[in-house]
Amino acid sequence: MTTIIHGATGAQGAPVVAALLARGQSPIAAVRTPASYSGPAEAIAVDLSSVDSLAEAYTGADAIFAHLPIGPMELQRQHAETIVEAVRRARPARVVVSTSGYPFGAPAGEETPIDTLVNGLRTTGVSVAIVAPKLYLENLLLPVVTAGIEAEAILRYPIRDDYRVSWSSHLDVADVVARLIADPEVTGVIEVGALPGLLGNDLAAGFSEHSGKTVTFEAQSPDDFLRAIIPLFGEASATPVVDSYRWRATQPEELISSETSAQSLLNLQPRSVAAWLKDISA
Repeated sequence: MTTIIHGATGAQGAPVVAALLARGQSPIAAVRTPASYSGPAEAIAVDLSSVDSLAEAYTGADAIFAHLPIGPMELQRQHAETIVEAVRRARPARVVVSTSGYPFGAPAGEETPIDTLVNGLRTTGVSVAIVAPKLYLENLLLPVVTAGIEAEAILRYPIRDDYRVSWSSHLDVADVVARLIADPEVTGVIEVGALPGLLGNDLAAGFSEHSGKTVTFEAQSPDDFLRAIIPLFGEASATPVVDSYRWRATQPEELISSETSAQSLLNLQPRSVAAWLKDISA
């Protein structure tokens, strides 16, 4: 089975490679420079800005795992259009795409890059599954977050105390992607995340359980978070991320639907915060 994995060196793709290898499959890492790839899979060279490059990689493939890298919206949209056109041309048997937590389903004229990717893939006639997480637990591993946990036993994050979220981890998403690659009969949207959703205090409790020390949650303003992460990502990449937290400040909650959840559709349960911390510490 030929399975092409985008972002195999990154936070989403690497766990997918590991999950597929654990299933006895031989995924292929789609990377810009194969010589610099030191992961466990075979690697091929691709260029996300080149339809010809992607179409060559996709031709004859049984499955593709794709998502949009973090970056300016203009570049993300270009990558989305390139992936869609390459799929249309090469016609792989299956595409599994992660929304990476970006909202999608905007009305005409207001489409985001992930809308461009999802809507475009749906028009290709290829079997498509859309993996839709909300917020990633891995966000809590940013140095600006872990510093407060380590120094003060305070988990600071830019969501309200009463904001309930269907958090999930990259490991959870990888489990879902691996299952969807193995089972092409499941199509459409598959949401990934905790049900019921978790509050900030629930996140802190998971860190407390894992570490053995009491960790408390403290809501942070999006502007303070922006100032903290600009040195990590640069202003162009950090600003749209923080804009999503400004949007969250206007919402009552951020939960997946039980009907379209991985729990219901695939019988896959996401890890608890403490279980996730244990797995990434192993």
